[in-house]
Amino acid sequence: MSAEIELCPGRKIGGSNPCFIIAEIGQNHQGDIEIAKKMIQMAKDCGADCAKFQKSEIEHRFTKQALERPYTSPHAWGQTYGAHKHHLEFSHQQYRELQQYANEVGIFFTASGMDEMAVEFLHEINVPFFKVASADTNNIPYLEKTAKKGRPMVISSGMQSMETMRCVYQTVKKHNPNFTFLQCTSAYPLPLEHVNLSLIPEFQKEFPDIPIGYSGHETGIHVSVAAVALGAKVLERHVTLDKSWKGSDHSASLEPAELAELVKAIRTVEVAMGSPIKQMLPCEASCHSKLGKSVVARTPLQKGQTLTLDMLTVKVAEPHGMRPENIFKLVGKKITVDLEKDATITDAIIQD
Repeated sequence: MSAEIELCPGRKIGGSNPCFIIAEIGQNHQGDIEIAKKMIQMAKDCGADCAKFQKSEIEHRFTKQALERPYTSPHAWGQTYGAHKHHLEFSHQQYRELQQYANEVGIFFTASGMDEMAVEFLHEINVPFFKVASADTNNIPYLEKTAKKGRPMVISSGMQSMETMRCVYQTVKKHNPNFTFLQCTSAYPLPLEHVNLSLIPEFQKEFPDIPIGYSGHETGIHVSVAAVALGAKVLERHVTLDKSWKGSDHSASLEPAELAELVKAIRTVEVAMGSPIKQMLPCEASCHSKLGKSVVARTPLQKGQTLTLDMLTVKVAEPHGMRPENIFKLVGKKITVDLEKDATITDAIIQD
């Protein structure tokens, strides 16, 4: 069973706690705060635990040359990359407004801090946890400064190697024990052959003292449900109101009906995971009563006879008696009563 951490006030992850489901709104709000609010409400209505955005201090995150380069993508919101990014970036006041709205709706609110100044702002507004995007996972100075803030951290592993993740673990652990890694492949949408869900148990072996989760960019919900069945304790999926909207993330995002179905499926799987202890359960009693087999006499037997294997067989019997797997233990034992053919062998009639 994986370690537990308190990711949000009153909400633990890991162990036997339910999977924490993050609806990644990112920048799928198209730069419109009213759309962003609708998406927060949608995430809540669909059963997600958290609505997450992406926060950048643009001049701090990008070089001047990067911002000035022409941007001709069909997803562009401006003629330069800087104009495009500014269109999609909410101000500090707008973030506070969204955070207040999420509080009113009743869903946790956070964001990926896409640079160190963005982390400072998110710390200032008291988000419950920091999300580290894959692009910053090997940014060691950023990780150290973020970890020292003392808030729980959710760290994606896209574009990284296991060796890098070991370095990340050691870096963060020195300053902050409350973090989780997410298996992630940074492709949008993600081809199934590169999902690599097998890495979830590998992460669990490599880092047994932290919860492990999954950040998915594949289409549909089946892979994400499988991730939870494999032990993912945090699940992050991009969400949208309309996959046809302009923006590179929409095609790998879930629309409301899909998100609702995903949450429902995850909660169903969690119930079905049940107990790791294999035993006959009370719900099986009726079936066992009708179909369960016992050891019976193959032929009539006399009191005092020493049992041999050819005197015994296994049948559905009434009443139930010795379980079939114990038939070999009866060899060499004596019976204390006369038995007819098909009589049930019970403990009460066996003498050592």
